[in-house]
Amino acid sequence: MAQGVTYGLVAALAIEVAIGKRGHAEDRAGALQSLADKPGGRFLLGAIAVGLGGYAFWKLTQAALGERLESGKDVGVLKRIGYAGAGVIYAALCVVCVSLVVNADQPAAGGGGGGQEEHRATRIALEQPFGRYLVIAVGLGIIGAGIGNVYLALTQKFRKELKEGQMGSNERGWYTLLGIVGYVARGVVFALIGVFLVRAAWDYDPKEAVGLDGALEKLVQAPYGPFLLGLTAAGLVAFGLFCLVQARYREV
Repeated sequence: MAQGVTYGLVAALAIEVAIGKRGHAEDRAGALQSLADKPGGRFLLGAIAVGLGGYAFWKLTQAALGERLESGKDVGVLKRIGYAGAGVIYAALCVVCVSLVVNADQPAAGGGGGGQEEHRATRIALEQPFGRYLVIAVGLGIIGAGIGNVYLALTQKFRKELKEGQMGSNERGWYTLLGIVGYVARGVVFALIGVFLVRAAWDYDPKEAVGLDGALEKLVQAPYGPFLLGLTAAGLVAFGLFCLVQARYREV
């Protein structure tokens, strides 16, 4: 549920950008920051923090033990690295939430940074021995994750993890549609992030690196940008709703 809420917040703010009611897109940390000022915001952030912490713990445990927790099968090293990366990302978002709950009137670390965190991390990586090749490898990995999301959408393999037997035919139709649209949108955003990360390493320019907010901003700058951003944001809304379906029906 927490994962779905974070994507839904980002998508809602991106839609405001697309229709001209907001100046710039936000990443998930920035979206959580915007929630802090709303009535009941601290309570919601506290609940989201619990969910994000649980999700981070689950992903890190999968990285350590493989998928034997669920299917009895093991997974390869690359997939474990992916689980570990997701665990670290969601742990960081949990920290952002906790920081906002404790002190909602001040920006949380990493919240609404306008891409500065991505620039700083990329610059540090590029300064290391073989750092350029490491950044390219990470960028290609993120592109691969984007392609993997589109593959899941087109093949509908995401359905294997859900308890379809407990759903009615109408429910199956709706969640399948949400999954397809949501995974395609998520794949497009991941691919954009990866492409600009590879470009940053190739040009040796950390400012080329972007996060989720930066990828959405790139869509605004393209021909028919507001339309493309609105379409992608609608897809991220679909993914957020699909996450809520998973919270109810996923096999764990």
